[in-house]
Amino acid sequence: VQLQASGGGLVQAGGSLRLACAASGRAWSTYALGWFRQAPGKGREFVAAITWSGTTTDYADSVKGRFTISRDSAKNTVYLQMNSLKPEDTAVYYCAHTSTSWLREPHEYNYWGQGTQVTVSS
Repeated sequence: VQLQASGGGLVQAGGSLRLACAASGRAWSTYALGWFRQAPGKGREFVAAITWSGTTTDYADSVKGRFTISRDSAKNTVYLQMNSLKPEDTAVYYCAHTSTSWLREPHEYNYWGQGTQVTVSS
């Protein structure tokens, strides 16, 4: 499975960005795609995930109500709409693929995209 993340950038606090993750390869093995982020000096943090069927989503408490994850099955692409961005959302965002139902555990994800930088200025 290959994952290509895009859509990062620089935005002011309160602004919005939409990240995209295009999946190719063994998509049939996908249970879910997730987004994680990593800020400088910190560990990789779960942000959101969606099952490939689209029936289940999960969000970290820190982004619930501000971020929305969705998928376009025809394009094999998952999106992360990020609204009301805060400086603490600044990080490199990674999309990842898992074949398991442990959506919040980074070690359960076996394929990772290259990351896209999101910077929120105050």
